[in-house]
Amino acid sequence: MDLFSSSWTALRAAVAGLSDEDFARPSGCTGWLVRDLVCHLVIDAQDVLITLATPADGEPTRDALTYWEISDTPPSGDDPLDALTVRLAAAYGEPHLLKFHLDDVGSAAGRAAELADPGLRVGTRDEVLTVGDYLSTYVMEWTLHHLDLIAHLPDAAPPPAQGLARSREMLEQIAGSAFPPSFSDADALLVGTGRRAPSEAEQAELGNLASKVPIYLG
Repeated sequence: MDLFSSSWTALRAAVAGLSDEDFARPSGCTGWLVRDLVCHLVIDAQDVLITLATPADGEPTRDALTYWEISDTPPSGDDPLDALTVRLAAAYGEPHLLKFHLDDVGSAAGRAAELADPGLRVGTRDEVLTVGDYLSTYVMEWTLHHLDLIAHLPDAAPPPAQGLARSREMLEQIAGSAFPPSFSDADALLVGTGRRAPSEAEQAELGNLASKVPIYLG
C-alpha cells in the first residue's frame, strides 16, 4: 500500500511539474505524446476508483504477477483504445486542463487506495484479486509510466527507488530469471519491457534471459 502511494504521488508530482511545451514531446509509449500518456493516467485513476468500488465474491483468480496479459509483440499504437486516448487527449486543448483532471481524479484514487482493506476482494477485467494484489500491479504500472513520462525529459525526477526495485523484482518473477546485477533497476525495466533495446554488452550479459525478454505487459 505504501509503495502504491509513493509511486502514484511521485508520478502525479512529475506531471504537475511539466511545462506546457513538455506535453507536446514524445513519451516512452509507442505512438503517444506526453499529453496522451497523461490522459491515459487519468483513465488509469478512474479504473482504480471503479475497481476499488467493485467488491467480488469467490477466490482470487489472479494475483499481482498473473494479473498481466503477456504478449510476444510490441504495442503498435494502433489499438482502438490507444487511438481513443489520443483523441481524448487532444480534446482537452490546454495542458492545464489535463493537469487539473489528473490531480482531481488522481487524488481521489490515492485516497481510496489508502482507505481500502488489502484483504478484500475486487473484480476487474472479469477477474478477482485481493485489493493488496491489485494495488501492487499498479506499483509496476506507475513506475513504468513514470519512466515513459520522462523518456525525453532528462531533467525530470525519476520514479522512487523503492518502486523501481519492487517493479524489477516483479518483472524478474514474471520472467522467471533475474537481470544481471550490472543492470540498474530502471535499465532492467526499460530493456525487460521492450522500451529500449539492449546494447551489445547488455545483450551479452543477459545470457539465458535474452530469450525471455522483452516482455510486453498488457
